[in-house]
Amino acid sequence: MTTTTTQTTVRTLLACLCLGAAFAAPACSTAPKSEGERSVLTSDTQAFIARARKLDPSLSRFFDGAVGYAVIPEIAKGGLIVGGAYGRGQVFEKGGRLVGYCDVSQGSIGAQIGGQSFGEIIFFETRDAFSNFKGGQFALAAQASAVALAEGAGAAAKYDNGVAMFILQPKGLMLEASIGGQQFSFQALEDLP
Repeated sequence: MTTTTTQTTVRTLLACLCLGAAFAAPACSTAPKSEGERSVLTSDTQAFIARARKLDPSLSRFFDGAVGYAVIPEIAKGGLIVGGAYGRGQVFEKGGRLVGYCDVSQGSIGAQIGGQSFGEIIFFETRDAFSNFKGGQFALAAQASAVALAEGAGAAAKYDNGVAMFILQPKGLMLEASIGGQQFSFQALEDLP
């Protein structure tokens, strides 16, 4: 095998693996399977909320005013031309009452290389937007964007079509940081086995 053929084969295999991971992630269970996994996710979610509130106290207007919100404390994203991302979180109604679990998956093709990890909070201004999310009718358009959390970011942020999104603490190097194309699943507490 020539060097060029070997490089092409390796690139093709990497692309297939990334694409396969992006499409396999939605097959994962939305809610953690065991009580121990749920406990870890709860702890991670509460720590993420506390970190976000401390970093930007102006987020209180979203936590207090939203009909509901989803918190995904860690979304792992990676790619080499073809990429994928996956994360799992918790969903709350106004007042901070846990109502279920969510997950997010994303596949993408384009100029990207590397990996990163970040968290995301999605606030829902209206019952319709929140119902669409819980009903599985929520996906982000390719041009969707989120506000990077920093002190005062929440004060300037606005809802767009009943939704406001914030990301926090990117880790790693990723030459493509779009949230567009994310797809979400929801599982209500009462639907847990």
